[in-house]
Amino acid sequence: MAFTQQNLDAIENAIATGTLSIEYNGKRVTYRSMSDLMRARDVIKSELAKQQSNSAPRSSVATYQRF
Repeated sequence: MAFTQQNLDAIENAIATGTLSIEYNGKRVTYRSMSDLMRARDVIKSELAKQQSNSAPRSSVATYQRF
């Protein structure tokens, strides 16, 4: 599943307010504990970081020598 910044924002808001339920895209998810919620946040952060690193433009550097 591709996560979005909105998913991360919803989870961080729930953590900040002490709420175990979040809703996004018309779906409601209720976590069993704050610890589960925080693990989900960490997974989403990790996936978003991977998405950003995969979409970042790559550059290459070449070294030329004159003979």
